[in-house]
Amino acid sequence: MESVTCTGSERFFGDNDIIVSKTDLKGRVIYGNRIFLNIAGYTEKEIIGQPHSIIRHPDMPRCVFKLLWDTIQTGQEIFAYVINRASNGDHYWVYAHVTPSFDKNGSIISYHSSRRVPNRDIVDNTIIPLYRQLLDKEQEHQNRKQGMVASHDMVVGLLAQHNVQYDEFIASLQ
Repeated sequence: MESVTCTGSERFFGDNDIIVSKTDLKGRVIYGNRIFLNIAGYTEKEIIGQPHSIIRHPDMPRCVFKLLWDTIQTGQEIFAYVINRASNGDHYWVYAHVTPSFDKNGSIISYHSSRRVPNRDIVDNTIIPLYRQLLDKEQEHQNRKQGMVASHDMVVGLLAQHNVQYDEFIASLQ
């Protein structure tokens, strides 16, 4: 996977559009709807089989993905604000709902993500400043894993300070 330089240009999608993708248990894309392909700037052939992290924007704190993965791997759903990077380096914000998919025996077989247009006031006034703090905490450490753990601890501390779980925090922003 080659490195993509961020352009600083933001892409937008329609209020009634839903970006949908599905991954296998290792996070490789197994499905992407037309809206996902269009905004991410990939063809189906280019994206299928690739790690979903191909659209990860460097301004997205790694600790948020840790929270996401820790949650969905236990069979629970999660909502999160995410900044993604398109194939040309543009970015786009989403309000994501990520949930596991189960087989008839109740085993997780894949993950499904539906993304909508986020509330711009929440993105600008809450999420961007929070993510900046988390990224700063991550970057205080030369070791990426230690940085992610430190920012994760920061999120957990903020949630504990307000006596809420992550999903309650996100829901309270709506």
